[in-house]
Amino acid sequence: MRLLSGILLVCGIMSFLYGIMIWMIQSGSMFFAAWFLLAGVFLLAAVGSHTGLVMSVPVWVRAVLLVMLAFVIAVFVLVEVRIASCFSMQAEPGMDYIVVLGAQVKEDGPSVVLKYRLDAAYDYLTENPGTKCIVTGSQGTNEPVTEAFGMQQYLVSRGIDASRVILEERAENTVQNLVYSRELMEGEDASAAIVTNNFHLFRALHIAAAHGYGDVQGISAYSTALYLPNNMVREFFGVAKDLLKGDLVW
Repeated sequence: MRLLSGILLVCGIMSFLYGIMIWMIQSGSMFFAAWFLLAGVFLLAAVGSHTGLVMSVPVWVRAVLLVMLAFVIAVFVLVEVRIASCFSMQAEPGMDYIVVLGAQVKEDGPSVVLKYRLDAAYDYLTENPGTKCIVTGSQGTNEPVTEAFGMQQYLVSRGIDASRVILEERAENTVQNLVYSRELMEGEDASAAIVTNNFHLFRALHIAAAHGYGDVQGISAYSTALYLPNNMVREFFGVAKDLLKGDLVW
């Protein structure tokens, strides 16, 4: 039990420190609080294990809790494997449209996460001059301009003709990004590829499939490895939420 208590204690401390790091990058999301919550769970479990409180719980209660925990872990792993399966996805050449999903825009330009998406979009647009680009995202309370406008300015500054970049400035979340962008496409059979970071692509593609995109494809953009655990865990809850709301097809 001493070894288990030590492992739980270390996990709790690491979760707390990781939460502080995520909080310090000021991503505009409150999800860093989840790491503090997880740290609390680990630390309580460490105390319970060290003091013998866990062993005082009736065997049948511990068995039920272990089964529930095993189920949650199995579902979590399944979803994470599906998310990871899209990490290297790239669309076929010659798509009619690419849709670049929004992320935070700062005073000095796109955030790191958004810049990765825009760089992937730039590469595709350069190689496929007939493809149009929809940039989507409204203005958050911590943003100087709409995400779509900031994205358009970045692409144009890199040499993409402004006439190829279509702005969608209403969307406030991924579902709206995709629904409103689809409304801007000409033709029911227009081909489209979604551009977003690798951890986000699975959810985006399956939301698109639920909202009339047909055989949609994806362009996976890079993401910073240090922040990947936070993004992957957050995506798990995003997938669960959209699946329960009927905005995502599995």
